[in-house]
Amino acid sequence: MEFGAELDGQIDNIFQYLTTLGVAVLSNVALAAIILVAGLYTAGFVSRRVRKWAIAHPRIDTTLALFFASVVRYVIVAVVVIAVLTRFGVETTSLVAALGAMTLAVGLALQGTLSNVAAGVMIVFFRPYKIGDFVDIGGTAGTVHDINLFYTELNTPDNRQVIVPNAQSWGRVIVNFSGYNTRRVDFMFTAAYGADMEQVRSVIRRVLEDDERVLAEPPVVVEVAGHGASAVEYTARAWVNTLDYWPYYWEKMRLMKQAFDNEGIEIPYPHQVHIKKEG
Repeated sequence: MEFGAELDGQIDNIFQYLTTLGVAVLSNVALAAIILVAGLYTAGFVSRRVRKWAIAHPRIDTTLALFFASVVRYVIVAVVVIAVLTRFGVETTSLVAALGAMTLAVGLALQGTLSNVAAGVMIVFFRPYKIGDFVDIGGTAGTVHDINLFYTELNTPDNRQVIVPNAQSWGRVIVNFSGYNTRRVDFMFTAAYGADMEQVRSVIRRVLEDDERVLAEPPVVVEVAGHGASAVEYTARAWVNTLDYWPYYWEKMRLMKQAFDNEGIEIPYPHQVHIKKEG
């Protein structure tokens, strides 16, 4: 009887231990599940809020907004996973150290790619150019066709595709011809030395100003720029909207030749005058 009572006591102890262990495991599982569900919901909620705020921000591009939202989401998910593992007694210190070492190794292996990403973030945030702008990046000119976190795609005037890595783009001189709403159009004309300078200036001014595309301010400027070997050089400057730059320039170059011909103003070509010595 004593042996049976002792066995019953041990069974009761084992049963109580298993019950306690089961309750602890179930509570940990339930708590981990709650943390996981709440964490994933929080990650999605915060990510959507960040994306919505970034897209609405005037200085943040849509690509950058999606990138920021993804980073925030994955960071929160990583914290949630570590918290869940902690509930099950997993030592997360070594895991965090391993993830840090792995991140460092991946960063060193993808150093060039990450530099392009960093430069892409700077480009889409500070916006030295945007899609549709005509730019010159380190000597390569073209219209910006696409901008992402890795490269900028240019379309040249002769319809060639040029891919510029963002790290090279951000680290070089950028000339944005579409950066402002207006541009100055510079001309250089020549007329014979025998032509009346005031007449030449008047004709140039009339041709340049007789156009609805030219802006009243700043005014058109026409001045004598130099005395060439065979002609007087005249410089002229007019301001137009950026989109009108090339149409205005081409048309005025054509009309100026016609105006000079109608006014009898000679446009000389380079020549040499030989003086014969007597005797």
